[in-house]
Amino acid sequence: MACRCLLSRILNYHSAPNTILTLTCQRRLQVALLEGTRKYSAAKSTTSDGPDTYFITTPIFYVNSVPHIGHLHTTVLSDCLARWHRIKGKHVIFSTGTDEHGMKIQKAALDHNQQPADYCDKISAEFQRLFTLTNISHTNFIRTTEQRHIETVQHFWQRIYDNGYIYKGSYSGWYCTSDEAFLTDDRVDEITSKDGKLIKVSADSGHPVEWMEEENYMFKLSAFKQQLLDWLRKDVIKPAKFQAVVNQWVEQSLQDLSVSRTTKRLTWGIPVPGDPTQTIYVWLDALVNYLTVGGYPRMGYTWPAQCHVVGKDILKFHAVYWPAFLMAADLPVPDEIMCHSHWLVDGVKMSKSLGNVVNPFDDVNKYTVDGLRYFLLREAVPHSDANYTTDKVTNILNSELANTLGNLLGRCTSMAVNPNQHFPEFDEELFKSTSSDADQEMMKSLHKLPGFVDDCYTEYNIYKGIDAVMNQLRLTNTFLEQQKPWELCKHNERARQLGNVLHLTMETLRVCAILLQPITPDMACRILDALNIPKDSRMFVDSKCHFQGGTSLAATRSGPAFKRITHRSKASV
Repeated sequence: MACRCLLSRILNYHSAPNTILTLTCQRRLQVALLEGTRKYSAAKSTTSDGPDTYFITTPIFYVNSVPHIGHLHTTVLSDCLARWHRIKGKHVIFSTGTDEHGMKIQKAALDHNQQPADYCDKISAEFQRLFTLTNISHTNFIRTTEQRHIETVQHFWQRIYDNGYIYKGSYSGWYCTSDEAFLTDDRVDEITSKDGKLIKVSADSGHPVEWMEEENYMFKLSAFKQQLLDWLRKDVIKPAKFQAVVNQWVEQSLQDLSVSRTTKRLTWGIPVPGDPTQTIYVWLDALVNYLTVGGYPRMGYTWPAQCHVVGKDILKFHAVYWPAFLMAADLPVPDEIMCHSHWLVDGVKMSKSLGNVVNPFDDVNKYTVDGLRYFLLREAVPHSDANYTTDKVTNILNSELANTLGNLLGRCTSMAVNPNQHFPEFDEELFKSTSSDADQEMMKSLHKLPGFVDDCYTEYNIYKGIDAVMNQLRLTNTFLEQQKPWELCKHNERARQLGNVLHLTMETLRVCAILLQPITPDMACRILDALNIPKDSRMFVDSKCHFQGGTSLAATRSGPAFKRITHRSKASV
């Protein structure tokens, strides 16, 4: 502890703006001071997890630019899964954060005439602001510039080194700074640039690459081929499409991986323990964030993670490099990796040069927090790219949330058909004698809905779960229209039948709102509040149909479940 306090005081004293080279001196000082903590940490480390804990992560987001809609989608998807496991009674650890080291950040800071630390502070704050705005329920926001992370990375490096899987060698090959990725010859294309010059680019991203030759540290990735294949046989990558891709990567060839950069090229990063001339490769640094969040290497740390949520562009780092690093350190590998596809905008890939990058802050204002969350989870399928258009967002939100869901709530709670503002009791015998086959099917469907949605969410098919909820609400809307409660309320002798109609409608809304809590937490809460459902009766176990009723509705309401969206694209106006 004294060592850490001294480190903090010294670094604060030397934090006046200078150059990136000054930061290198600070980092070297860190290495020396952290050496004293490593032996203690190694002696105390142990794993600690259990069936009641669910550990889920987003990737940490690179701060080379401000957040866009793709970042929000990944985070909302992870948040949905975290919230789902919470209402199933799990203790949830949910981490997100920012990746702040590497050549790309070093260059971006220089381009903006800023110190890297100041540049990272500004962009990281934007990610935190977005996640607060969009109701993300993370338990941990990690930055790779934090001292706790620096300690963890250096401990992890030393453990792999001591196990004999890191060696000093020479690297020559292609490197893409934009992607912070090494590329083999078959993943490099030659194209003609706008000014007519032939340039080499990544076949995966289209970003320029450069040839690198330098002495640095190498990781024995090739030693882990069989272990990786054994792990992959457990079908740990979801969906299956991406499992097949990873299998192919591992089967074809695994070359040893450069895991450091010379400080002549890269100073903005974590120094290699004991070698101030080398900086740890940004992807090894970044991936270790998951261990940092879990508390590694301190006593009682939580590991492994149950689920890493990643985009398809960073799948290799998470599904090949990361498990191999963990195997080299004699640590457990993650249970599953959920890989999702990307967003197109009007059918075209998002690009700064095209000016079509969707700003999530703007679209939260257009569609509301719950509206944007709903669309991202409703429209995205894991195995294929989704299409983002203004008119599609507006149409889906108005059709499904304002009309199908909102109108159903408004109808059954209106003073016209429910003047006593009750959640009526259910008369099962009357229902059996008066219901049609379609009514019976609606009832059966409602009974099955929670289990089906649970299966969908558990298998990361969120869109299928949402679709099932919406189908149930449509069935109930049809039931309500056929029963005509606005007519039943005019006849006292049909009061019991009216009570059943209102009860079944409200019971459907109750069940569906519980199941929608991970998707649209505020809207679901408004619906449950309107039905006067107690706060402690909103867990997954409560989504089972119990047909109790006999309670009063809320005395005051906070407005409609979802207000109609009026925003349209200029082309459709």
